[in-house]
Amino acid sequence: MEDLGLATWPPEPIRTERLVLRGPEARDRSVFVDLLASPEVNTYLGGPRPRPELEREIPEVPERWPGSLVVDLDGAMIGHVLLRRAAGDRRPTAAGKAELGYLFLPRVWGCGYASEACAAALGWFDGVLRGEPVVLATQTANVGSMRLAAKLGFTEVERFEAWGAEQWLGLRPPVTPSG
Repeated sequence: MEDLGLATWPPEPIRTERLVLRGPEARDRSVFVDLLASPEVNTYLGGPRPRPELEREIPEVPERWPGSLVVDLDGAMIGHVLLRRAAGDRRPTAAGKAELGYLFLPRVWGCGYASEACAAALGWFDGVLRGEPVVLATQTANVGSMRLAAKLGFTEVERFEAWGAEQWLGLRPPVTPSG
């Protein structure tokens, strides 16, 4: 996957009613390790990675590339939202389109933070790269992600098999200027 070709990154912090979406900082490193090592978070993502491996590989300031947004609640990272260009390796329909991804700590699941953060990231995206569609892929077994995709306006364009499970690819049409 490649970045979105944005000239300036990170953007000014994106604020919602409860959250701040911002660029990653050194203080977020341990949460990135927790997210990637969590069996719960990675149930539908191919499984967790070994913590020692992550401790060696994740840089002091993690994920500092365009499209990577830390989700901050009351001054602490609770999740990660990602907007990147989709590769066409397993999903030719998605190739070259912006793709939304997200990870949240299990302790904050069910609080609406993923919906709030993803909607804010998509709103920002629509203002910067107007007229571009966005795709989202998830396992069909991931009921929570399927609900979130529908809530965010994604509709199914295809199902495919990958990583030993049925995957769902949704598309959110581009936002067009009004008037």
